[in-house]
Amino acid sequence: MGLLHFGCMRSEPSSPSRALLDGLCCAALPYHGDARELGPLLEAIGDARFVLLGEATHGTHEFYRTRAQLTQRLLAERGFDAVAVEADWPDALCLNDYVRGREAPDDSPDEALATFTRFPRWMWRNEEVRELLAWMRAEARHAGFYGLDLYSLHASIRAVVSYLEKHDPAAAARARARYSCFEQYGHDPHEYAEAAGYGLTSSCEQAVVHQLLELQQRVPPHGDPDSHFHAEQNAHLAKNAEAYARAMFAGRHASWNLRDTHMADTLDRLAEHLERRNGHPARIVVWAHNSHLGDARATGMGDEGELNLGQLVRQRHGREAFNLGFTTFSGTVLAAREWDSPGLVRTVRPGLADSYEALFHQAGTHAGMPNFLLRMQDLGEAASGALRERRLERAIGVVYAPATERWSHYFEAELPAQFDAVMHFDESHALRALDADAGRSEDEVPETFPSGL
Repeated sequence: MGLLHFGCMRSEPSSPSRALLDGLCCAALPYHGDARELGPLLEAIGDARFVLLGEATHGTHEFYRTRAQLTQRLLAERGFDAVAVEADWPDALCLNDYVRGREAPDDSPDEALATFTRFPRWMWRNEEVRELLAWMRAEARHAGFYGLDLYSLHASIRAVVSYLEKHDPAAAARARARYSCFEQYGHDPHEYAEAAGYGLTSSCEQAVVHQLLELQQRVPPHGDPDSHFHAEQNAHLAKNAEAYARAMFAGRHASWNLRDTHMADTLDRLAEHLERRNGHPARIVVWAHNSHLGDARATGMGDEGELNLGQLVRQRHGREAFNLGFTTFSGTVLAAREWDSPGLVRTVRPGLADSYEALFHQAGTHAGMPNFLLRMQDLGEAASGALRERRLERAIGVVYAPATERWSHYFEAELPAQFDAVMHFDESHALRALDADAGRSEDEVPETFPSGL
């Protein structure tokens, strides 16, 4: 189907700001929520093997729904091999077992999602993800579901020991002895981080490094290669989670860079494993926040020394990577007031006047096109140049602090260098959480919640 651009304004030569609005309206493609409208996006993706799908918040329905629609088309029409997400490896493996049909036929996605017990549960325990998992199990069992993050220190340790107990009891005993250095800190990695960071105890660095090396060197001659790969990945995760805990006391940039490098390395190891197993170069869909997937070199964060997953994938894989960002101007979002508190349906303030969100709102309003896809390749020279002038871009994570929004949620960015395409939703809505303690309206919860209960 050919491309049809709506809202193209015909005007006499105008100021750069008007030229930018003209260019945006001419290039934008309307989107009404129908998966069939994603054809131009698939065309832009072309032969890319790594399709990075961002989100401007961790709690917006439209972002999750559209990513799911595009993921379904990539799995069904392009034969993509896996979905890799901003989640912990052990938890995501339970979803992998479910979608691959390794669980009992009558198991539900709710049971698989029950493994997500750490804050913020709603980030994966929501209706949108549940529907995608059910579809994958029914229609795309060839594709796996994997986690890229590194917060599962103790769960990964247990997984390594459990694997070795089945295949090499003596090696399992050595692993337990090495990992025992974490026991005095309980199950809270922050206690270990504080003790190691302030030099109150010797670190467990050598223990986790030696355990990974032994696991890599003692590959069983027979057995399930997937199981050994999963165990090795958990050993990598334990090593990097230990380093991440110590890096938290070295400053934000050190810990951020270590985390995103871990995610990029995990993605590469996964691609290599799938290629060995399936006999062809792996193709993987990645879900993570815009701040992880939009090329950091095009942002103020990059200016300060931060790198991210999207930058590393582009540097390592070039044109085999395609990067899609998401934006919203206003609406509602599922987000907490503070860390480790319930997710609430919160009102998203309209985008600041000098932001990309406000610019897209203005362009969409003028063209009568509130939701649209913008492929950077479609921008004319004038619009592309004007859009490259840095503006503010909003990033809402699991906590939303509207009272300090300019400082808490905005950073400077050069959008055309950050993403290959962007989808804008002028008014978006909160995710549909599965848990009873998430998804209440903010107006229903007193300021003292939960301490007031």
